[in-house]
Amino acid sequence: MKNLRSLSVAIVLAVLGLVYAQPVEVVWWDFLGGGDGVRMKALIDEFNATHDDIQINGTTLEWGVPYYTKVQTSVAVGESPDIMTYHLSRFPSAVPQGLLRPFSEEELAGVGLSLGDYFEGEIEKATVDGQVYGIPLDIHAIVLYYNKEILGSVGLLDENGLPAGFDGLDNFNAAMQKIKDEAGVIPLSIEHGSGTAWRIFYSLLGQQGASFIEGNEVVAGEAGVTALQTMTDWVSEGLASDFVDYNASKALFASGEAAMHINGVWEVPTWVDFAAAGELFEWGAIEIPTLFAQPATWADSHAFVIPNSEARPVEGEKLQAVLEVISWMNKNSLFWATAGHIPGYAPVVASDEYQAMEPNATYASLANNVLFDPDSPVAGVASPTYDAAGNLLVPALSGQLPVERAIQMMKQELESQLR
Repeated sequence: MKNLRSLSVAIVLAVLGLVYAQPVEVVWWDFLGGGDGVRMKALIDEFNATHDDIQINGTTLEWGVPYYTKVQTSVAVGESPDIMTYHLSRFPSAVPQGLLRPFSEEELAGVGLSLGDYFEGEIEKATVDGQVYGIPLDIHAIVLYYNKEILGSVGLLDENGLPAGFDGLDNFNAAMQKIKDEAGVIPLSIEHGSGTAWRIFYSLLGQQGASFIEGNEVVAGEAGVTALQTMTDWVSEGLASDFVDYNASKALFASGEAAMHINGVWEVPTWVDFAAAGELFEWGAIEIPTLFAQPATWADSHAFVIPNSEARPVEGEKLQAVLEVISWMNKNSLFWATAGHIPGYAPVVASDEYQAMEPNATYASLANNVLFDPDSPVAGVASPTYDAAGNLLVPALSGQLPVERAIQMMKQELESQLR
């Protein structure tokens, strides 16, 4: 009888344990602010509301150097989260430091993911020495925004409402001159800041088939001079806005004072909101035109990574929960696309719902022509390369520094940190 009572108690406790089992908590860090932050919070809330077995405990930290410094410290002292967002452009710095844990194809297959479901460029950037260290959520790049009313008035739109005759530097320059002469507005609005200057410069460099950094050497050379000279000519000839900051460059476009604007896809929600409020003209966005030998557009990706912590390894039940979170976020990234980003998970991009999103579906072609920042510890978002762009490329744009001198000084500044 005593054994029977013990068995009954054990059964009751087991049942109660199943009923009252706590969900697996996934500790999450990201750096997403503004509209990105609002959208990610909504996705996390939806995940938590639809899952009883896993709950995400999310924290948003300060973007940029503070975030990546905190990650490095947290891994070292064993206080890292279970999952983090990370820019792919930072992998050349993070992976050699041992900060990230690689994913196996078997782990991904267990939650219905395959590397073949992602764009080639992003997986190539996420792979270091044959191992994949991050699962991309998106591709975000620069695009060319345009005012359909102005371009249409000077005959620069085709029957589909897309810019016509923009490929090739001579054609693009001629189109801008036509806008200036016939519409009487600034053809192109660009920010004179480190981020935009670097992204346009690097795109034009890549379109020439050239590299920026190889090993410990900056090799931009003549291609770099050509890229920067192209940009400075736009400014000096009145085809692009003179010295303006980020918000002013947006305002020039929004007010109709500039016919076109180069900026990140993350500004799509800005124009969508303005248009919905009746405060904007008819507009569109396309992949950066191919001005030189081949298509290439600066891009980066927000990716999901797992910290590589010996003191607090992510394994077993916790690892499975993290993989489920990554899978769900990827497969439900259509909402994330409303932030302007191209989903990194290709089946979402191929879906009817995404293909109906404009102008997103139009510029999604750039996913096949992405140009990620150089594979170097001094490159990537919030890196010395961006600092050098602000210190040297921007003054060249404003005519304060000769183009060849700016490229030479950039080479010297970065190579001094690579030795």
